[in-house]
Amino acid sequence: MYSTEPLPHFVDDYLAYLHEIHPTGATFDGVHFHDDLLEDLGRSSIDLQVRELGGFARRLEGIDPTTLTGDEQLERRMVQSNIQGRLVELEEVRAWERNPQYYADIIAASLASQAIFSYAPAPERARRIVSKLRQVPRLLESARLNIKEPPGIFAKVGIETLEGVLAFIERDLPLAFRDVDDLHVLGDLADTCADASRAVGEYVTYLRDTVAPKSRGSFRLGRELFERKLATEDGLAISADRLLAIAERELRAAQEDFRRVAARQNGADSLETWRRLKSEHPALGQLVPAVREQLGELVAFLERHRIISVPGGEDVIVAPTPQFYRWTFASLWAPGPFEVRSIPAYYYVTDADPDWPAERQEEHLRDFNYATLWSISIHEVFPGHLLYYQHIRRLPSKLRKSTMFAPMSFIEGWAHYCEQMMLDAGFKRGDNAVRLGQLAEALIRLVRTIVGIRLHTEDLSVEQGVRLFRDEAFLEEGSARREAERGTFDPGYVLYALGKLMLLKLRADFEARAPDRFNVREFHDRLLRNGSVPFWMQRQLFLGAGNTQLLD
Repeated sequence: MYSTEPLPHFVDDYLAYLHEIHPTGATFDGVHFHDDLLEDLGRSSIDLQVRELGGFARRLEGIDPTTLTGDEQLERRMVQSNIQGRLVELEEVRAWERNPQYYADIIAASLASQAIFSYAPAPERARRIVSKLRQVPRLLESARLNIKEPPGIFAKVGIETLEGVLAFIERDLPLAFRDVDDLHVLGDLADTCADASRAVGEYVTYLRDTVAPKSRGSFRLGRELFERKLATEDGLAISADRLLAIAERELRAAQEDFRRVAARQNGADSLETWRRLKSEHPALGQLVPAVREQLGELVAFLERHRIISVPGGEDVIVAPTPQFYRWTFASLWAPGPFEVRSIPAYYYVTDADPDWPAERQEEHLRDFNYATLWSISIHEVFPGHLLYYQHIRRLPSKLRKSTMFAPMSFIEGWAHYCEQMMLDAGFKRGDNAVRLGQLAEALIRLVRTIVGIRLHTEDLSVEQGVRLFRDEAFLEEGSARREAERGTFDPGYVLYALGKLMLLKLRADFEARAPDRFNVREFHDRLLRNGSVPFWMQRQLFLGAGNTQLLD
């Protein structure tokens, strides 16, 4: 028997619940009711979450779909998938039981969000940091109890990430609040930083000395679970074999494009051309200024060519990547869509470490060559993640703007699509070096898809993955290793290329309906106005019911 509960009422309750059990996620949504809390990952709390999510699933099932509007019926299905995806994560993927980095990332992101985003006065945020720091030992005790025999690669990356967290607590947090003049708050911050640092250090020692030597677990999800994860979280109900075939086909096409553009550049061998271009990069310490210069040119192009609306109103600060997040090349930290005031976003780029040997510094910076750097900034800022955020935060729908529901295939697919779209629209027209940089980024994302699928559904080793990134995407050794290792703990990185392909197909199918009336600006604005929804839903919103083929 169906209930009479309106869907918006259910969504409000479910979103409030998600914010309560994921206080770090709530902060990134721009909701600050739980900013003094860290997640509770004790086993009893995990079991309770499973029961409560099951209750929400039954409650949603009880809402009569025939009483809903067409859009609400799509949203009901979207929320059902969100609940199912969370249950799959908790009960089957079980990162909370397998991966120390899961805990490290929560600590890092939870503390960093309070330090980075000035949504409240610094003393108030410092007090919330103090509260969170007091809970770090409890969270790490849950990690100690939950994680017994993780995969060796998870222990390795977990130790590295926790060491970054330790440096952040000891160095960056005091610096972030150095202007606070409340001595009581500063004293509490110093004490709790010391206690949290001790807890993190002890857990790192425990991982290194006790857990890592006997880590025998497998990082592989297996074919069935890998496919179910993609289906529930992103609505991508396509077999791994089919996805692999698509990625391999697209990789061959992109490599052919790469060779053709390289020949236009100077007629030399494509790899020799690329090696030469990679040697042209910002010097150590100059990466941030170089990136800062790019952003103005990108905005000017968008406004001049009317490719997409540029709402504006939010500043972006370019800065070096914090220590705890240096496993990423570049990242955008945007304030949450529910923030009530304008707060700057942060575009972080990972410069070489001055303490590295000169050879390693050069290797790292070669992957930040000027040709590639344009695509990175397009992806992260304009018109990628930042412009997406500027559009999304203006939506009235909680469901369609909350980061709690946003599918990775759409968020990363949009940003990756922008890299190609901008050049196709005429940005840096005739500059073969910039086109090669864009194609190089496409190669990396396609190899991610291949490596990610094969790591989790076949018997591909990390070392074999390193070789694929080096030989097929032309990455330097250190970057290739980082990419291959990431595939073990972040299988969702297969969705960058797949999301881009789904978006290209949606655009082509929509344009084919009325090519004479197609307007690229209207398409992009409508796409983002639909919100952070999976591509199966975007297709129905653009093309109507029955348009279910996500990929060719």
